Amino acid sequence: MGTGTGTGTGDDATCLSGLRASMNSGIVASWYEPYLKTPCITSALINLTGITCNDNRVYSITLNSSNLVGTIPSSLSNCTLLASLDLSSNHLSGPIPASIGNLTYLIALNFSGNRISGPIPVELARCTYLNFIDLHRNKLSGMIPGQIGILQRLKVFDVSDNDLSGPIPATLSNTSTGAPRFNASSFVGNPDLYGYPLPPESSHGLSVLTIVGIGLASGLISLIVSFSAVCLWLRVREQGFVAQEGKISQLMSES
Repeated sequence: MGTGTGTGTGDDATCLSGLRASMNSGIVASWYEPYLKTPCITSALINLTGITCNDNRVYSITLNSSNLVGTIPSSLSNCTLLASLDLSSNHLSGPIPASIGNLTYLIALNFSGNRISGPIPVELARCTYLNFIDLHRNKLSGMIPGQIGILQRLKVFDVSDNDLSGPIPATLSNTSTGAPRFNASSFVGNPDLYGYPLPPESSHGLSVLTIVGIGLASGLISLIVSFSAVCLWLRVREQGFVAQEGKISQLMSES
């Protein structure tokens, strides 16, 4: 996309100023603050590394592998025409702000390779143009919101290598034809996440083979215990009979 030549809007200025304040490190620390007020003029874009404008509005923020440290600011929602947001492979922590759901024109979202924690915000379902969500290799927890599955344009979805739990929503695991919408690689690396398309041995609880094995082992142990008890009882009875026979023999010899 081309860059505009006019001034940016106050919303974009608030968006980028908040981003710089929240992640004042790496490439963002080199941004010249006065240019944040008018981010889409040519002289500003030369200095604002990672920012692309279209029709005088911030169109994309690409700051992957930029040595960023800090948190994702809620002010990003002020870039209301943002189509692409890539903050992958940095050192970001904290939660994903629910306000990201206000970026209704967002097409691609990539927060992978950070230390982001907390739940996946259900508000992402409001970004109806999203076709790419990559959140893998973070510390996200909780359940995957089933509402994200209503995103009809979603073609890439990766939440692997997190701390997510619970069942994989059917809206993300199956298509109307019964084929997997996203394969197992999108979900692996979450020990407490289970359900199709993950293989049964990776699913919640015990696999069928494990359950059968435990059942057989329990049955075998019960059988051994029962057999031992019967043997002990027979031995006691046998000793009783021997003792009784001894008494009878003694009485007969005395008579």
